[in-house]
Order: sequence, then C-alpha cells, then structure tokens
Amino acid sequence: MKKDCKGYLALVLHAHLPYVRHPEYEDFLEEDWFYEAITETYIPLIEMFNRFEEEGIDYHITMSLTPSLLSMMADPLLQYRYLRHLNRLIDLAGREIERTRWMPEFHELALMYHWKFTRARQVFLERYDSNLITAFKHHQDTGKLEIITCGATHGFMPLMPNDKAARAQVMIAADHYEKHLGRRPRGIWLAECGYRPGIDEILKEAGIKYFFTDTHGILYGEPRPRHGVFAPVYCPDTAVAAFGRDRESSKQVWSAKEGYPGDFYYRDFYRDIGFDLDYDYIRPFLHSDGNRIHTGIKYHRITGAEEEKEVYRPSIAREKAADHAGNFMFNRERQAEHLFGLLGTKPIIVSPYDAELFGHWWYEGPDWIEFLLRKIHYDQDTIDTITPSEYLERHPMQQAVQPSMSSWGYKGYNEVWLEGSNDWVYPHLHMMADRMVELAGRYPDADDLLLRALNQAARELLLAQSSDWAFIMKTGTMVEYAHKRTKDHVGRFDRLYNDILASKINEKWLGEVENRDNIFPDIDYRVYA
Repeated sequence: MKKDCKGYLALVLHAHLPYVRHPEYEDFLEEDWFYEAITETYIPLIEMFNRFEEEGIDYHITMSLTPSLLSMMADPLLQYRYLRHLNRLIDLAGREIERTRWMPEFHELALMYHWKFTRARQVFLERYDSNLITAFKHHQDTGKLEIITCGATHGFMPLMPNDKAARAQVMIAADHYEKHLGRRPRGIWLAECGYRPGIDEILKEAGIKYFFTDTHGILYGEPRPRHGVFAPVYCPDTAVAAFGRDRESSKQVWSAKEGYPGDFYYRDFYRDIGFDLDYDYIRPFLHSDGNRIHTGIKYHRITGAEEEKEVYRPSIAREKAADHAGNFMFNRERQAEHLFGLLGTKPIIVSPYDAELFGHWWYEGPDWIEFLLRKIHYDQDTIDTITPSEYLERHPMQQAVQPSMSSWGYKGYNEVWLEGSNDWVYPHLHMMADRMVELAGRYPDADDLLLRALNQAARELLLAQSSDWAFIMKTGTMVEYAHKRTKDHVGRFDRLYNDILASKINEKWLGEVENRDNIFPDIDYRVYA
C-alpha cells in the first residue's frame, strides 16, 4: 500500500463467454471460443498472478468470472475437450517446427508456440487438475484479486420488465458464485454495464455492495456528482455503490485508431496458418466438417493497413508492451495528480475492459498488464492499485446520487441490444419470463419429474436471455448460430411450459434436454416465485 499516493487505479477485467456446450457433436466451432480464451487469456493471467505471489509484488485487480464462464470451467466434458484441443495444437506446432526448420524467422515462432501450448497443458492438467477455478479462488483468497459476479447468463437487465426474472438472474448468480468461490460476491458486473433505476434494489437483496456503469450513468445522475466518475456514488434508497468508467484510460486501450493494440509491431490476429497453409497439410487439425479455422498459430505482425504483412517479432512486441505500459502509467500519474489537486481527495480511476481482449485479440495484452502492475509497484509512488471493495472501506463517506439508465456500447442507451436486427427476440423473452413466474406460483412444491421440468424451464429461459445473442446479431458475426440458440431455447421452453400444464412431460426428451443444456445443476425454479 502506497500511503502517500495521490490517487488509485482500479483495473477491472470482465471475463465472460456465453454458455456454449454441444455434447451432441464431436466438435463444435463455437466451443473454440472457450478453448482459445483459456490458452491465450485465462492461463496467462493465472501465471502472472502466480509470479506476483512468488516475488511478493503488491497488486490489486478486479476480475469478473461470469456464471456461464464458471460453469464451462467446471464442466468435465469441456475440460476433456480442451485437453484434446491442446494436444492437437501441440502436435501441429511440432510439425511446424519440422516444416520451418530451414526458415529461421518462422522456426523461432513455431518453437514459441510449441512451448506455450505445452506450458498451457502443464498448468491446466498438472497444476490445477483441469479446473482453473481453483487457481482464481486461491488468488482471491490472498486478497490481491477481487472476483465479482455477473447476471446468471449475462442477461441484459434494462430490457427485463419482469422484476422477478431480473431478480432471478442476480440470485442464481450469487448462489453460483458462493458454490464455486466459497463466499458471497461483493460486487457485480451488470451485463453490458446496463443499468436502470431499481436494479440496485435487487443487488441489495443479494448482498451485493457495488456495480459499474459507463461514464454517463454517473455523470447524468441526480443530483450531479461532485467528483464526476472519480469517486463512487451511493444509490439513495439502497446505499449500493456505483462506480463509473473513466473514458480517458479506456480510450488508450479500446480506441481502434489510437489504442495500444493497434501498434504495427503487435501480432496480427487475422493472419493464421489455418488459412495460409496447404489444405491437405492442415486438414488433420481442422474440425470434422473440414472447414478452415483459426488455429492460434500466427506468424505475422499487424504491419499496417496494407495486405502485405511482415513477420512477427515477439521480443520487439514485448518491448512495445513495456513502453505502452509505461506510457499508460505516466498518464495515470499525471491524471491522479491533477484530480487530487482539483478535488481535494484521492480519486479512483476505474479502467474496465473485456478480459478476452488481453491475450486473445491483443496477444501481448497479458504482458502489458504485467509490465503495468510491476511498474506501478516498483517505479513510482503517485498512484496505487485498488479494488472497489478496498476503496469503499477506506473512503466510506460518499455522495448519494441516483444513476441514470445507461449501457456501454454504441450511443450508450441499449441500442446495441435493441435495434432492427435483434428486436424480434424480446416479445419471446418477455413472454417466457412471465410464464416462468406463473409456473413458479402455480407449482410451489413440485417434486420428481415435475420438479425436473420446472428447473429445466428456468434454465432455458436463462440461456435465451443471454445478451450475447443480441450482440452477435447486431455485429453480424456468427448470426446464424445466435438465431439458432435463441430459437432453440424458446422452443424448448415453450414445449416444457405446455407439457407441464397438460401434465404430459416426456421424460426421455426431458433427459436429453437436461444433458444438453445442463447449466446450473443446483437451480431451484422457486427463485421465480
């Protein structure tokens, strides 16, 4: 702890993936999202936390692990498939070592990838017995990493008019967090930073102390916040704290034109040997459908806007990451000094990012975070890292302000998740929510087959409510899959609803659905009552 610092940096990583698990197929393209994130984001972050612990480096960082992501991390089928995925990559990288033997520029990279994949398998299998949750829980328990929760399936709560359905998203998430991480969550990442007045009442009931909004959610609050987004505010009726995003620090990372990840010396995400190499050579490492895919082995750097790409140089890229970390720290120091003089109190600069940006999209991102936290620890005394819980403990007296309805994303008022490409989903979601509440009230003491059917209906509603499907429809990537997932969950819920009311539950079909959509095995449908 730097007692004489001028301000605090709250680095927040939102780790989330939609629940993608398809036991009915031997392999499935969208499951690769999870496997890639483990290799490129989650394991590098865990290894960084381990190094900090071994070296006694003081750091404080906040990270969400959403219930859908925790569920995938704990699932034996996905654990097995991830190991199969890793073994395939290690085999491919080994062949690349041989293929590039007389191409020194590529050979060095092939060796790097082989080492990284082998190291990932060692960490995943040997150190953590295929369950990375134990790693995150350990670092949570040291007090350095604050893990927060999210809505059960990343449901977008401003567009949930049924308060009981919104409440279920939070209550199920809090119970799930406690099951896997051993305590109740202190904070929550509202999906897409989506907030509307009244949500804080649900958070208070769940025992949650704080949440995050985008910048304007605080700045347009009532009354106007005296310290802007550089101090939390308390919702007037609940005393749940709201922290607002700092735009300046976000822009340095997120901006497509000015952000660090666009530097020409960083690895190019889109250039992959899965598309570059001869098809017959790469075919054994593709899925059963034979379509070319990203393998994760990429030999080129961003270079520039032109199509020609130069060979990636990891040592130069690491130097760039160190330089960018130093630049970010310098800017936060000057920002904290200015705000301290202006406000007369130590500001908190909240810098939230999607965790998967670091490592997956921005390959050098974990290096950047490690350089940043090391430099803050060793090289200066102006700023200190902090978690929201720690800030509230040190500075409990804050202004009461009612945050405004807001989200992050385009225009900041829900438009990404409610526009022409995805508005058709909401009549279905609203009807499902109303019917789930109806079922919970109609059958307060179900058991046996009826209990299973009601619990599965709750799972289908939750999975349909994932904000990821609407986001994918808006962005235009994997739209067919998002449509199918939404329609599948709506269809299964509809059949369950009608079968329950008619007392004609098909046990065989129900068993198949339970096996496929198996999230939250301990769910209790009465949470909707």
